[in-house]
Parts: sequence; C-alpha cells; structure tokens
Amino acid sequence: MIIKILEEIKVFKKIDTPVYICEEKLLEKNLIILDDIQKQSGVKIILALKGFAMWSTFELVSKYLKGCTASGLHEAQLAKECFNGEVHTYSPAYKEEDIKEIAKISNHIVFNSPNQLFKYKDIVKNINPKISLSLRINPEVSASPKDIYNPCGLYSRLGTTLDNFDEDVLEYIDGLNFHALCEQDVDALEDVLIVFEKNFSKYFNKLKYINFGGGHHITKKDYDVEKLINIIKTFREKYNLEVYLEPGEAVAWETGYLVSTVLDIVDNGIKVAILDTSAEAHMPDTLAMPYRADVRGGGEIGKKKYTYRLGGNTCLAGDIMGDYSFDKHLRVGDKVIFEDQIHYTFVKSTTFNGIKLPSLAILRKSGELEIMKEFGYEDYKGRLS
Repeated sequence: MIIKILEEIKVFKKIDTPVYICEEKLLEKNLIILDDIQKQSGVKIILALKGFAMWSTFELVSKYLKGCTASGLHEAQLAKECFNGEVHTYSPAYKEEDIKEIAKISNHIVFNSPNQLFKYKDIVKNINPKISLSLRINPEVSASPKDIYNPCGLYSRLGTTLDNFDEDVLEYIDGLNFHALCEQDVDALEDVLIVFEKNFSKYFNKLKYINFGGGHHITKKDYDVEKLINIIKTFREKYNLEVYLEPGEAVAWETGYLVSTVLDIVDNGIKVAILDTSAEAHMPDTLAMPYRADVRGGGEIGKKKYTYRLGGNTCLAGDIMGDYSFDKHLRVGDKVIFEDQIHYTFVKSTTFNGIKLPSLAILRKSGELEIMKEFGYEDYKGRLS
C-alpha cells in the first residue's frame, strides 16, 4: 500500500529529497476523530496554524473544522485567504499597524493583557464592529513536560494571571481563553479546568464562550476521547457557554514523514550517515524538546545488526538526529524516512547555512504523490538583504 509505494525504487527516483510528505488519508482520519468530538460535545474545533499550516490541505481540513487560530497578522491573512471558516487571532502583543489589518480579517481577537485590550479595543471595534474580543488567562497550573513549552511556567509572559485580572475588561469581552497544555491527555485538561473554574467562573455569566486552547493530544492512540466529550458537555451545560478547542499537533499527528537521502558515510569511531536534511534546520523540535524521531526500519542501538549515527548536512556540530540500528548496511543514495514530521516542522524550517528547504508533498488517497511546493536559492536569498 503506501509503504510499498514509497519503497519502490522507480518512485523514489522521481522524488528530489528532502521532502515532507503528508498522507491525505491519515490527515482525514484525524479530522474525522475531531469532527466526531464536535458532533458529540458541541465544541467548536479550530486549527492552530502555528502547528500545521499546509494550506494546500485546507480544502479538506475546512470540511471538518470550524476555522483557524492565528498567532499574528500573516497567519491571520493565510487563514482568511485559504480557509473557509472563522479566524481567531492571538498575539502576546500587537503593533498598531498590524492590529488594524488583523481587525479587518478576524472574527475574534484575543488580547494577552488588560493593557493591550484597553489600548486597542476602540480601534478594533471602529474598524470591525462585529468582531469579538477576548482575554487570554494564565490559569497558573500546567503539567507541560518542558519549560520551553510551558505557557504557565514561572514568570510566563503568556496570559493574564488572577492577580492581574482587571474586572473592567468584562464590559468589552465576549470570552476568555486559556492555553496550558503541550502534548497532554485529558486528565491534564481536567486539572487545569478545576483551577480555572475556581478562579474565574464568577465571570462566566457575562461571557459567550471559553476557549480551552491547544496542546490536547486528542488523536494519539491512548487519548480518552470519551472523557473529553463528557468534560466539554458538562461544562457547556453548566455555564451555557460555547467552547472552543484549538489543536495544531493533534490535527497533523502521525500524518506524514520527512524523506531524506544518504549523501556520504564517514567513520570516526562510529559510522555516520550524512543526509541531505538537517535536525537544526528541518526538524528543530528534535533538538529543542528534545526527542528522538522514529526512523522507518530503524531501531535502538544493538536492536539490529548495523548501527549508524544520522547527521545533518550543516556545519553545526550538534546537527545530529541520533544513533539508529538497521538490518542492512546503509549506502550512499539510500533513503531514510523520519516518521511523524508534519506538525511543528516545516512551519519552523529555516535556511540556516543556505541549506535547501524540504519540498512539500501530499500523498493522495488515490496513491498519487503530488509535489505541492519546491524551494530553491531565491527562497534563501529572499530572506536576506
């Protein structure tokens, strides 16, 4: 099937690597799960573009999800141009020239602090009287696995804490947002919600909606979907409020991979396969999180007969994907496939060292591989001056 197609040499010869490949069938599988949650709970689910912004899939995604959440002007523009749905925009702080444009194209604007809300509320409403305003809350509780991804960590700049909440905002807002999770299960959401309700539920009768943010690992195999549905239904019925979720990773979880080619193999006490991709430039979360990406056909050291260190093609000494063992020797020209490299990868990719950005492709349900975008020198030069 899909793997068989990818393993055919004649197909690989037609593919210039590196390339991110999103499988349409797997993406739709995740979307169906999310849509079922919408239907059973009444929640509205919107796509967080910061995690997945392959707009060539938006015709499909918009059949299931209600819109997009953007992190600033450019993502909001992308949502407005390419996605048939609501546009929610949040930024830790806005520039006046940006927020004027954001107000024209957004259905919701989320402010990070009362200061920002009071500064811009009149400007925004004069431009778009129908726009909905809300305030991001820092519930001050989170079980995020790493500080770098913890929006509720010590001294966080993200969201308004209870001590900094100004009740005067209630005159102007329709909703409250919180975002406290990162790749976490429904029990973590439940813990956050308990504190959030305790501190802020007294204001709910003045609101129209609550946004539960992102970081919900909904499409992971062991996620308790039924519990999530029950939590949302109970909350909506208790407070008579609309509820939003804004996952990014969960939309694109396990929907595709990064295909690379072995360019050379060197031996400096361990065999090192140098690839035409880069952990630093193309798989940044493997270094920032950090985590070890799965490699198709690869295992832990010692699990298989031949061990190689997989390295990127930049001058950074630490541009290393990790050590993997294989059943056969790797050879120059062989393809190496890094699994689950669609979310939080190409949205973060860089041209560090002038390295070529991976192409973007979709494996259609028909089995046809369609190259959607290729990158070259002009993309590198265009970022410089």
